[in-house]
Amino acid sequence: MCDVQYIGGLGQAADVDNFHKVFQAAKVQGAALQSHDPDASARHRPALKKPDISNCYVSNCRACLQRMDAPAGIARPLLVQHWFICGHKRCLSTQNKLVLWPAVCRLVTYSPSSPSTRNANVTASRIAARVLRIKPSPSSAAADRANELRRAGKSIINLVVGEPDFDTPAHIRQAASAAIENGETRYTLNAGTAALRDAIAAKLQRENGLSYAPGQIVVTSGAKAAIFNAFAATLGIDDEVLIPAPYWVSYPDMVLACDGRPVTLPCPEDNQFKLTAEQLRHAITPRTRWLLLNSPSNPTGATYSATEWRALADVLLDYPDVLVMTDDIYEHIRYDDTPLSHLLTVEPALRERVLIINGVSKTYAMTGWRIGYAAGPSDIINAMATLQSQSTSNACSVSQAAAVAALNGDQSFVGESVKVYKQRRDRCLELINAIDGLSCIQPQGAFYLYVNCAALIGKTTPSGSVLEADTDVVLYLLESQSVAVVAGTAYGLAPFFRMSTATALETLETGCTRIATAVAALR
Repeated sequence: MCDVQYIGGLGQAADVDNFHKVFQAAKVQGAALQSHDPDASARHRPALKKPDISNCYVSNCRACLQRMDAPAGIARPLLVQHWFICGHKRCLSTQNKLVLWPAVCRLVTYSPSSPSTRNANVTASRIAARVLRIKPSPSSAAADRANELRRAGKSIINLVVGEPDFDTPAHIRQAASAAIENGETRYTLNAGTAALRDAIAAKLQRENGLSYAPGQIVVTSGAKAAIFNAFAATLGIDDEVLIPAPYWVSYPDMVLACDGRPVTLPCPEDNQFKLTAEQLRHAITPRTRWLLLNSPSNPTGATYSATEWRALADVLLDYPDVLVMTDDIYEHIRYDDTPLSHLLTVEPALRERVLIINGVSKTYAMTGWRIGYAAGPSDIINAMATLQSQSTSNACSVSQAAAVAALNGDQSFVGESVKVYKQRRDRCLELINAIDGLSCIQPQGAFYLYVNCAALIGKTTPSGSVLEADTDVVLYLLESQSVAVVAGTAYGLAPFFRMSTATALETLETGCTRIATAVAALR
C-alpha cells in the first residue's frame, strides 16, 4: 500500500478496463503528483515526494476533483492525465489507512500489478456518491419506528408526523371526483394545467400582493419536489446554500444530493430561532448561491415580521448574486392578527432573485395529493420545468383539479383549522412549560413545539442510563412512556425535541402527561 492514502482522479468512464488503461497511460509511478488541502487558499500545491505505488485508490471525492487550470470559481471534471494526492481529512484515517467515507467518496480499489485479477479487486459501490452522502429523513424514520411499535401492540402516542389530521374539505374531494368522471386523467402540460397556474397566479395577487404570469409558475409533485428541482437546476459543485437552523430536515440533504454545500447558520432560542442581518452578512461568500428561508418555520413556528424581512433585505441588496428561496408552505397557519408579510412585499427590488415555494398540503389538509408549486424568475422556472419534463413529468392531473378547487373555492376551512391548531398549541405550551426541566417559547405559526430539554442532559434514567444528548431524551421518552417525538439534532439545533400538535387534543394531553411522568422519574 502506498504511503499516501490514495491517489484521486476521475476518468470519464467508470469501468475497470478503462481505469487500467488510465493507469498505464498516466504512468502513475512517475507522474508529477499534486496534493490537495481543501482548507488552504491555494487549493492545489506540489507534493513533496512521489510515492512508490502498489495499490492505487481512485476517488471521485467532490472536494478533490477540480481542474488545476479551471477558471476561478468554476469546478470542472478532472481529466484522466491529472492526479492528486488527497489530503481531505474526512478521507483519511488516523492509522494511515484508506477509509471509505460514504458522505464524501465512492472508491475503486485497483491493483495494476495483477491485471488478470483486477476485476476481483473492484469494490466500488453501485450507488452514486451524491446519494451515499445523504441520509433518510429523520422525521420519517421516527414515524416509521412509532408505527412499528404500534403494530407490535404498544400504545404509542405519535407526536412525530407533520401533517394535518383533518380530512380534505368536501368541495375539494368533489372536484377531484368530477375530474375523474370528466376524463381528466391524461397527461397535462408539463408545468401544470392552465387552470391551476391561473389559480396560483390569482392567489399570489389576492393574498400576497404579488403579480406573476402563469408562465412564471411551475406545478410540481409536492412542494418538496419544487425545492429539489430548483436546487438541481441551479447548483454547481460546492455552491453554497445558507440554511438557518433549526431547519426542516430535508433541506441540507437536498442540497447535498444536487452537489451543493449546505451552510447552516445556528439561530438560537434567545433570538426566537430567527436569522439576523448580521449573521447573514457574515455568512455570505463568493460561493453563496442561495439563502433559504422558511416562515413560519418547521420545526419552531418562528415567523418573520415586516421589520425583520426589511433587515434581511437590506443585506441582500448588497449581494446581487445571491438568490433567495422562500418556503411559504405554512403561511396560513399563523396565530396572530398581523398582516401576512413576505420578503417581496417588503422589497420588490429583489423580485428577479426570489423563488417562492408553496403548495396546498398544509393549508387544505392535502398532504397526500402531492401538489406544490414555485413562482419566480422565468429562467429558473423554465429550467425547473425542463428538468421536470425529463423526470416526473406533470403532477397528477386529478390532484391538479382538486388544487384549483382549493385555491379558488370556499376558504372557511383555513380559518377554522387554524383556530383548532391554536387551541392545541396553547394547551400543549401550558402542559410542557409546567414540567420541571422542559421549556418552550410560543410558536407564532405552523403546528409544532420545539421543546428545550437542556436541563435533562446529564440526568440518569431509572434503568441507569445517562442522557447525554437530545437523541437520548427522545429514545427514553419512546421506550419508557411510548411517546414518539423527533430530536432537535435532526433539525440542526440541540438539545431540543420537536413535537407535532397536528393531532387530537386528547392525544396531545395524554402525550404531555406521559412526558411529565418520564421526566419526573429522572434523577
